[in-house]
Amino acid sequence: MKKNVVVKEIKINGSVWEKCLDSAYKKKNKEVKVDGFRKGTAPKEVFIKKFGIESLYMDAIDSAVEVAYKEALKEAGVTPVCEPKLDVKSVNEKECILEFTFIGAPEVTLGEYKNLKIKKPVAKVSKEEMEAEISTLRNKYAEIKVKEDGSKIENGDTAVIDFKGVVDGKELEGGTGENYPLEIGSHTFIPGFEEGLVGLKVGEEKELNLKFPENYTADLSGKEVTFTVKVNEIKARILPELNEDFYLDLGYEDVKNKEEFENKVQEAIKSRKEAEIEDQYIEDCLAKASENMKIDINEEILDDEVHRMIHQFEEQLKMQGLNLEQYFEFTKMTHEKLHEQMEPEATKRVKYRYLLEKVAEVEKIEISDKEAEEKAEEMASNYGISKEELLKAYGSLDVVKYDMKMRDAIEVIKGA
Repeated sequence: MKKNVVVKEIKINGSVWEKCLDSAYKKKNKEVKVDGFRKGTAPKEVFIKKFGIESLYMDAIDSAVEVAYKEALKEAGVTPVCEPKLDVKSVNEKECILEFTFIGAPEVTLGEYKNLKIKKPVAKVSKEEMEAEISTLRNKYAEIKVKEDGSKIENGDTAVIDFKGVVDGKELEGGTGENYPLEIGSHTFIPGFEEGLVGLKVGEEKELNLKFPENYTADLSGKEVTFTVKVNEIKARILPELNEDFYLDLGYEDVKNKEEFENKVQEAIKSRKEAEIEDQYIEDCLAKASENMKIDINEEILDDEVHRMIHQFEEQLKMQGLNLEQYFEFTKMTHEKLHEQMEPEATKRVKYRYLLEKVAEVEKIEISDKEAEEKAEEMASNYGISKEELLKAYGSLDVVKYDMKMRDAIEVIKGA
C-alpha cells in the first residue's frame, strides 16, 4: 500500500444506527402499501414483519455514511485528492461497519527544476510570412461581386452551380446540388472537379468524367464518376487596395501608408509567435522538470483526472449540439477507448500539478488575500464583468490564489 493511502474502519451502532434504521423505515414506508394501512402509516413492527429488517439496510447505510465519513476523515488526517472508496464490511440489526480508503497527495521528490538549460527561440518574421498575412487580411475583407456576362470562371472565383453525379449508372447519393456556391481552388470537391470548371461561362454545361481517390470512402474508393454541371452565376473576389480605408477597417487608425501597415502586421505576427514560443517553452520546462522528479501516482488519481477530462469533453460536445452517446455512435469509439486515449494527457496533467505544488511548497510561495483580491479585480476588468461574477465563476478567492501560486511556481521553473 502506498504511503498516501489511509484506510479507516468506522463502526456505527447503538442509538446512531437505530436512528439510521428509523430514517430508512420512514422513507420506505411511504413507498410501499401494507395491507390494512394507508401508505406511510404502517407501524415499524408491522413493516419489518412483512418486508424484513434487511429491506432497510441500504437506505440506513446511506444515512450512516454521512456520519461515518466525517469521523473517518478526521481520524485519517489527510486531505483526499480524489473520491474515497467505500466498502461495507458488515451490516446487521445492531450495527454496520464501513471502511473508507482515502488517498492524499502522492509523495513527490523534486529533481533539478531550475537550471534546465532549455533554449528559448527568438521570434523572427520573414518577408514571406508578412506577405502571406497581408494576403489573408485582404481576402478576409474581399468584396464578392457578380462577374459581367460573358466572363469565364477563373481560379479563385465562386461558381454557383447545379450538379449531378452518377456512379455505376446510378445517381450518386449526396452527389446532387442546386445553386451550390463553389470556390474554385478550395479543393472542396474531388480532384479534377474544380479544375474542370475553369473557362466555363454562365449558362454553359459540362460533363466531367472523374475518378474518386483511392483513399476515399470504401464504397467509392477508386470508382469512376460522371458529373453533369451547369453554371448559373460567377462571382469574383475583389481584394481591397492597401489604403487608409482598408487600414481603418482593420482598426489601424494611426496607420497612413503601406510601410506603416507592414510594420503593424510584422508586430502582430511577432507578438503571436512570441506567445506561441512562450507556451512551448513553458511546456518544455515543465516536461523536463517533471522528468527529473520522482512521483508514484495512484491509479485512482489518474482515473479521477481522466473522468474530469471526459466531463470537460462532454461539455464541449454539448456546445456543438451533441452528447457523448452520439459521439460514440459517429466515431465508433467506446467509453473504454476514450478513457485509454486520454490517459497520457491525464498523466501529464497530474505530474505537472504535483510538480508545481511541490515547487511552490519548497520555494515558500504564498499569495496574500490582498494580492488575490487585486488579481481578481484585474481579471474581472479584462473580462468586462464584476469581481463578484468572476469569483462565482472561479468558485472562490482560494482558487484565484491557487492559480497565482501555480503561475509563480512556473516562473521559478522558467528561471525568470
